[in-house]
Amino acid sequence: MNSDDIKILIETSIKDAVAIVSSDDNVHFEAVVISPAFREKSLIQRHQMVYGSLGGKMQSEIHALSLTTLTPKENLA
Repeated sequence: MNSDDIKILIETSIKDAVAIVSSDDNVHFEAVVISPAFREKSLIQRHQMVYGSLGGKMQSEIHALSLTTLTPKENLA
């Protein structure tokens, strides 16, 4: 699993998402995910959406994921 794999999983699962994913070791990842689907969602709901897009990989191939989740309007602020 690498940053590009995670980016594809997120962007194909969350409508109109743009994901920027980075990692120094392909085990610990940082992701900024921007999507209008996050509108009116709590921080926990947003993170659950991202974790849901990664499925079981969060328990096996991804040791840690630091998330920032934004709507397009929040990204511009």
